Amino acid sequence: MSLDNKLQKRFRSIGHHLNPVVIVSNGLSDNINAELDRALSDHELIKVRVNAADREDKKSLIEEICRLQKAELVQTIGNIALIYRAAAEQKPHLSNICRHSEISR
Repeated sequence: MSLDNKLQKRFRSIGHHLNPVVIVSNGLSDNINAELDRALSDHELIKVRVNAADREDKKSLIEEICRLQKAELVQTIGNIALIYRAAAEQKPHLSNICRHSEISR
């Protein structure tokens, strides 16, 4: 699934106000993957801080996260990646997408 420009812009505006929920420092472990899965299932749109030695390592880690989680990369700024994955069952009180649309009305 590829995000169109309008949806990417909306997700970037929502993501602007979010804080990173997962910090990846020493590669991807089972615990980090489990936490990423839980956060994406609950919130759908999350920020992840990737602390890597250089740009190539950071880029490959972000690509690996998106591949393993079956998620879409919305935006990368510095060490922060904004990642989206639609939830199988949306939880309106936890989903950043739902909560933001309620606020903006």
